[in-house]
Amino acid sequence: MLFLDVWHFIYFKMQKDRILNLLHLHFIVFIWGFTAILGKLITIDSLPLVWIRMGLATVFISMYIYFAKFSLKGSKKTFFWLLGGGIVVALHWVTFFLAIKVSTVSVALAMMSTGAFFTALMEPFWYGRKVIGYEIVFGLLVVAGLYLIFKVETQYVFGMGIALISAFLAAVFSLINGKLVQNYRPSMISFYELGVGVIFLSIILIFKGDWNMSLVTLPTMDWVYLLILAIVCTAYAFIASVKIMRVLTPYTVMLTTNLEPIYGILLAWFIFGSEEKMKPMFYVGALIILTTVIANGILKQRENIKKRVPKI
Repeated sequence: MLFLDVWHFIYFKMQKDRILNLLHLHFIVFIWGFTAILGKLITIDSLPLVWIRMGLATVFISMYIYFAKFSLKGSKKTFFWLLGGGIVVALHWVTFFLAIKVSTVSVALAMMSTGAFFTALMEPFWYGRKVIGYEIVFGLLVVAGLYLIFKVETQYVFGMGIALISAFLAAVFSLINGKLVQNYRPSMISFYELGVGVIFLSIILIFKGDWNMSLVTLPTMDWVYLLILAIVCTAYAFIASVKIMRVLTPYTVMLTTNLEPIYGILLAWFIFGSEEKMKPMFYVGALIILTTVIANGILKQRENIKKRVPKI
């Protein structure tokens, strides 16, 4: 009887912890969706915006690493990949915020949801595996969704193009980090990539002649939004998501993360009103893309489970 009571206590506690972690993950994904809103609210251009974001985030993650006492050592080959990752993520964020500023939050997020599609396209070449049949079908569905969006929202074609470039860069970044995270702590990877990004963008700002006090002479609300972006949406979200990923299954994390564009579009609707209202066919196209991305993730996860199950 005592054994059963102990077992029930442990079981219900585990279920409660899992629910709390799942709610925490949804909150983090909600925060990621809010990143696009902040990009729209901040008045400065995308380049200085990302430079400040990466600089502040580097400081806060450095503090986290200092108190957690993590090692920052790595091989020369690793630092080559970290250098590439830092440049790619800097360009990804610059193009992402630029797309938001020249179009709308909804358009940028709908295009960004194709990142998983680009990853699926590059994986066979990256990992040296064969293309799976359903990946071709899903690719055609994503193209169909994009066609619908481009057809009805012609005034945002430039912004859509920039957002697609950003989605492609996000896919490249995820593949680079997929290799690095196998051997190194995510906090160590982020520290170097963010630092490289700051240096890279600093060089661009110097060559553009924009390296001056105007970079930090900003309206008060811009600083408030930038601090939220760096502390909450970058440093906190990163550290919290890593901890949650150790508890929840990759399948759960993947499905929940794909809700980011939905959260972001709903937030944009609520905050910016009619400015974010798109034509009906836009939402049809966005739904096709999001459904395809989620379906691809589900099938990939099932394949991974089958590979892990030993044959009898």
